[in-house]
Amino acid sequence: MKLLYLIADGMGDWPLDELGGKTTMEAAVTPNMDELARTGMVGLAQTVPEGMAPGSDVANMALLGFDPATYHTGRGPIEAAAQGLELGPDDLVWRLNLVTVSKLTIDGVMRDYSSGHIATEVSRPIVEQLQKKLGNETYAFYPGIQYRHLLVQKDGALTEDAGLFINPPHDITDKSIKLDLRAFSRSPQLWDLLFEARDLLADRSFNGSRANSIWPWGQGRPLNLPDFNATFGLDGAVISAVDLIKGLGFASKMSVIDVPGATGLLDTNYEGKVDAALKFLEDHDFVFVHLEGPDECGHGGSARDKVEAISRFDARVVGPLREALKDRDAAWIVTCDHFTPIAEKTHTTDPVPFILNGPGAQESGVAEFSEKSAASTGLKLDKGHELLSFALKTFGMGA
Repeated sequence: MKLLYLIADGMGDWPLDELGGKTTMEAAVTPNMDELARTGMVGLAQTVPEGMAPGSDVANMALLGFDPATYHTGRGPIEAAAQGLELGPDDLVWRLNLVTVSKLTIDGVMRDYSSGHIATEVSRPIVEQLQKKLGNETYAFYPGIQYRHLLVQKDGALTEDAGLFINPPHDITDKSIKLDLRAFSRSPQLWDLLFEARDLLADRSFNGSRANSIWPWGQGRPLNLPDFNATFGLDGAVISAVDLIKGLGFASKMSVIDVPGATGLLDTNYEGKVDAALKFLEDHDFVFVHLEGPDECGHGGSARDKVEAISRFDARVVGPLREALKDRDAAWIVTCDHFTPIAEKTHTTDPVPFILNGPGAQESGVAEFSEKSAASTGLKLDKGHELLSFALKTFGMGA
């Protein structure tokens, strides 16, 4: 039996007037997910525990079967795991965005959390310059992908910096940065670093991008997760463009598959992800395929693009995988990690719709896959990290 876990990041949404009262899921063309829903079990899962922020870090950790309330330490440490950074137990790892702000003052506004979706080949030299000019015994900059990078603060977990709350920049697009600057100001070292980086990024000789500020957030101690195979009895892999998912895979000792051309955007290499999943499943039994596109479109506030991203997920990921495995014993979990409503341009804590399709999954009697149809079945898992175990029990798989 092969188990495919397919994630359209941020796919869930709220009804929109511009879509005639439909959600982006309802407006998208999704014959493959609809068929899996009609012939499978559909319900809702609360992937974000009460009191925790609805980030992809929290929600995807839950989807992989690990309780965020127990294991989550921050966004930065997960992405550090993806890079294989050697960290001390008291190091503080920050996720570091390259952002565009109107100005770095209390009346400033977050204009773009991604600096125009800066390309990796542009951002990497910038972060390398930040390390060369500003790196010291306390702070080290590590380049990542696109706008997503890391800042490691030596022994920072022993300082008050560990308790600072800085908004994720994608949560405050076109909003004031005043409260965040007040938080930064409580750490003199971090405050100085912020403004030294601003001045350095003003140098057009090496920075031709829109980035005019760094934005450290999501800090925490190094991540430790249980071994996925030992916990669930599955020999699995994760496939994603983003370090967050790769980090969860590395931390739980899963295989992590890189796909050339996987961007995390609407133009990602869908076919490459499908091919990688099928190749891995030739000799293994579980794959977690993650698509970032719907989430990025949600943050961008474009209903049209998000509808297209969901339609492409169905046509270019779900459909080809179903066709390739139609004569094989396969089970399916299809869901999203959280909602990224167009109206909010950020994540919310709504329970997410899911499909289980395979042996033992009784039909829920829905006509399509949507937020509304999932809510109509009455099946709800209040602890989202139990979804995988619930699916394995339903399918008769795993440990």
